[in-house]
Amino acid sequence: MAASTPALAALQRAGVDFITHSYELVESDLSYGAAVAATLGVDHGRLFKTLVAECDNKPVVAIVPVRSHLSLKALANAAASKKAHMADPVAVERWTGYVVGGISPLAQKRPMPVFLDESAVGFQTIYVSAGLRGLQVELDPVDLIRMLECRLAALAD
Repeated sequence: MAASTPALAALQRAGVDFITHSYELVESDLSYGAAVAATLGVDHGRLFKTLVAECDNKPVVAIVPVRSHLSLKALANAAASKKAHMADPVAVERWTGYVVGGISPLAQKRPMPVFLDESAVGFQTIYVSAGLRGLQVELDPVDLIRMLECRLAALAD
């Protein structure tokens, strides 16, 4: 088994079935997310990135496919907010307890509302960061929704 992280420990405590996937990226012309998907041999739609934004100055988590961009307007609408903007990376690391590039939506230090792109429910399993660069966790999106009380929304551009 891969290195233990707070995210993996939370999954184990919850009794959720999951598979870890570790990888090393080589330099590529692909974007980071596309390179990870190619390295893992996974459809880009199943690999999700965890982003932290602020809606009306309150932090929220947005989980979207790596092949897409987060629509801040859609996130603001989903959060019933007037405006959304990406959070400062230093604050994000403090709030989540993870390093940018390895932020897991699971077991973050500060509880925040979580919004998941609705495309996730179209797959039996999806991949999200396990809390370290180079480590992904594959799990049923229903388990992720249940654990994090995710709100589903069309978030991707």
